[in-house]
Amino acid sequence: MPAPSLDWLRTHPEVRTIRAAACDLNGVPRGKRVPSRYAEKVVTEGTRFPMSALNLDIWGEDIDDSPLVFETGDRDGVLRPTDRGFVPMPWLEAPSALLPIWMYHEDGRPFDGDPRHALASVAQRYRARGLTPVVAVELEFFLIDDSTRTLQVPVSPRSGKRRKAAEILSIRALDAFDQFFTELYEACEAMDIPADTAISEAGLGQFEINLVHTDNVLRAADDAWLFKWLVKGLARRHGFAASFMAKPYEDYSGSGMHAHFSVLDAAGQNIFDDGGARGTAALHHAIAGCLRAMHDSTLIFAPHLNSYDRLVPEAHAPSGISWAYENRTVAIRVPAGAPAARRIEHRVAGGDVNPYLALAAMLGAALTGIEDEIAPPEPVTGNAYALDLPRIPTEWGDAIDAFEKSDLMKRIFPDMLIRNMVLTKRQEKLYMGELTQPEQTEIYLDTV
Repeated sequence: MPAPSLDWLRTHPEVRTIRAAACDLNGVPRGKRVPSRYAEKVVTEGTRFPMSALNLDIWGEDIDDSPLVFETGDRDGVLRPTDRGFVPMPWLEAPSALLPIWMYHEDGRPFDGDPRHALASVAQRYRARGLTPVVAVELEFFLIDDSTRTLQVPVSPRSGKRRKAAEILSIRALDAFDQFFTELYEACEAMDIPADTAISEAGLGQFEINLVHTDNVLRAADDAWLFKWLVKGLARRHGFAASFMAKPYEDYSGSGMHAHFSVLDAAGQNIFDDGGARGTAALHHAIAGCLRAMHDSTLIFAPHLNSYDRLVPEAHAPSGISWAYENRTVAIRVPAGAPAARRIEHRVAGGDVNPYLALAAMLGAALTGIEDEIAPPEPVTGNAYALDLPRIPTEWGDAIDAFEKSDLMKRIFPDMLIRNMVLTKRQEKLYMGELTQPEQTEIYLDTV
């Protein structure tokens, strides 16, 4: 991969420092602060830090029994820039730039524990079949006043009031934080994140912003990862928190990361489009693949203890494994609309996911269905919560076990990543069990 250009830095002489950062298994940025005068070395030669740094727990601690630590001498990986290049960091006071990086072995092989490489591998499998996924994500998040132990909606800078109610599709709720959203869109423009529609959602102080679809799945995940980082950082500049935590409020809906995807053939035609509402056999194979893998991949879509508070019936998140046309009570929805835009909406993932792993799991599962030409069950109608359906795991430990033992997951993720994920989540489960609910919330609020 060619090194990104240094031209951006040359045209932004006010930028005195850069952050060279990679995404760990939890989606947390890990990396280094570097004076901009030394940026050329990072661009041309890369940088180094331990492979174990991409496999830390949610507190940023080593995994106790990880072979990446003492067993192998805690050896370094080589981290090279992605093709994203430099992007500004508008949430910081001092002008700064971010250089996204990902990890390789000394001999140039991709490091299998890097989430971005996991998604790249899935994308390569599509390319080998002459196929290209087209992906868009919807990201839900909460604006929260966390200045006391009781979480609540921030005071509106416009009215000076605290609106203690959920307001679905409320323009007033958006306008209450007009300056924040104005700056957020300006920052997305500066960072080249394709932010589209914003709406208020069903949770307390909850909002959703859609990112425009792209045929570059790595770019889609990059955008989601950077967007989460931006929203959280910008909110702090405004004196409150923004959180993608799955379920900060017991009595309100949680936050998801819904993903829409179709698949193009070599001629640029949507292989899900049959000219009508039903869709093609390829669409049904992809749906069947997603459903077949859903139980075993739940750990990717619900990676934290708090994630399972969201996946309950009648809380605007799926709890059963099913699909339907134009129905938001199911796990896999086929939206209505023009046949040329026929696509799958995968509705299981929480806002707290690692976007690279989530898209790898979704697209990888769909591809296994296409490869195996399996058929899905009949689509459901009506309220899926009221039906007797196979269930998504409701316990963190069950999801960890299912992910570890799954043969399907081995078709999607490398063995090293599966092992690292399982070790990480077992360690987190152990230590989360020692914390009170407020202590658990405090760690998840900012990190995920």
